[in-house]
Amino acid sequence: MKLQSRFRRFFVPNSLRFQLLSRSLLLMAVLLAIIGVFQYVFMRGFIYENKALSIQSQIQSVPPDAWELMVGNTLDDQSAKPDRHDKPDNSPVNAASEDSVGGFIHGPYFFLPDSTIALIDGAGNFSVISNSALKDETPPRLTEQDYQDAINSKPKFTYKVLNQTLGDEQLIVLQPVKTKDHMGGLIQVSLDTKSLRETLIQQLVIFLSLSLLALIGGMLAFIPVLRKTLVPLSKIVDTVEQIDVGNLAERLPVEQGQMEIDRLAISFNGMLERLESSFEAEKEAKEQMRRFVADASHELRTPLTSIHGFLEVLLRGAMNQPDKLNKSLKSMYAESERMKKLVQDLLLLAKLDRSPMIELREGELDSIIKEMAPQLRVLAGNRKVCLRLTSDLRCRFDEDKMKQVLLNLFHNAVQHTDSEMGEIQISLETAVGSVELIVSDNGSGIPDEHLPYLFDRFYRSDSSRTRKYGGAGLGLAITKSIVELHGGKIKVESVAGVGTSFHVWLPTSDKH
Repeated sequence: MKLQSRFRRFFVPNSLRFQLLSRSLLLMAVLLAIIGVFQYVFMRGFIYENKALSIQSQIQSVPPDAWELMVGNTLDDQSAKPDRHDKPDNSPVNAASEDSVGGFIHGPYFFLPDSTIALIDGAGNFSVISNSALKDETPPRLTEQDYQDAINSKPKFTYKVLNQTLGDEQLIVLQPVKTKDHMGGLIQVSLDTKSLRETLIQQLVIFLSLSLLALIGGMLAFIPVLRKTLVPLSKIVDTVEQIDVGNLAERLPVEQGQMEIDRLAISFNGMLERLESSFEAEKEAKEQMRRFVADASHELRTPLTSIHGFLEVLLRGAMNQPDKLNKSLKSMYAESERMKKLVQDLLLLAKLDRSPMIELREGELDSIIKEMAPQLRVLAGNRKVCLRLTSDLRCRFDEDKMKQVLLNLFHNAVQHTDSEMGEIQISLETAVGSVELIVSDNGSGIPDEHLPYLFDRFYRSDSSRTRKYGGAGLGLAITKSIVELHGGKIKVESVAGVGTSFHVWLPTSDKH
């Protein structure tokens, strides 16, 4: 039963095994058929030519005296017949034929019993020397041109295969002869090819039988070879069946001794790696979205809760007390401003992610910084602001967006430096293929464990200080998005207790 099951699986029409086996056998059968056709054609020519050469050798072995004797006897017998005018000149004369055949067969020379011998002399006269012993019939006659070509042929040997009207095939051998009296002519030997065709058919049947046996033996031998050859493919199928969404770490073996299977395994492993990366990225994106929604809800809930609390206080009677009313209104205004800024930042991030609108124009970045210098000094308060700008550094940027980048970085530096001893420096330098903007401070710095997450949304390394100034952890995320839209990159370097530096690289202008 197990063997039958295996053969059943092997001979499923749409299986790879069956298709390879059937197509291989079909190709072998076609090749054997072509070989059989060529073998039949070449063997037919070989057998006919060998038979013709054998007859030629027999003709050449007859001495000229014998041909003279046979021709003379044939002419005497034909002239002695009383009914000579009742028969054609080329009809065989039985008596002459019998004497000739008898003398010819009993002599030292022997032709096949189913052959017919005729003589064509120099004048073109056709005389039958010997009829076939198997059947009494008139030998075929060729055209005068055929006989003339045979006389003039080099070497002096010609044979033809003639298909008669009754379907009989005749092998005709023409051999020029010459007697002692210099009487020349042609000897025509006609032979029925039935025995030759039977030999050809017998050889063809043997070849077909051997070919059929070869196909059967090839099929039986090819089945285990094919099964062993497809083992690596079966292993791939078994491995793939074990892979699912929760098991993408599985990999296919890549060195199985078959180049095509190895390439398939390498390609499939690459696809699995990409799928695994995609699932990981999707998982991370979902987690980020979950954190984003949670953080956004938390940030919005805080001012709303504060406003709601002040309104409850006012409704309980505090609105009739000027001091409490004024304090509550100021607090609610501050919380609403904070909520407004948070909503604006969220909308800006969504806009940058969905359909960023940015207009890049060529310009000098130092002019933008010089234009913003008074505003920056106001934001800095008593902190020291130092500008170190290299002129004529041209690049392509959106003026409004770059102002926002500079304000975000500068505001972050203000939040993390001392109000009296703080020092903020803005530098503009040239780099390899880009313009480098550096905003550094001497503040408290950022611990190393926070640096990888600094540009994440709603991430705050010091939540208490950030909340004091109304921050929600979106400024650096917005800054990174804007810089990347310019085709640039941003990096942060910080040492706890020493200070922090933000580096922004923007590609230089193509025309620079």
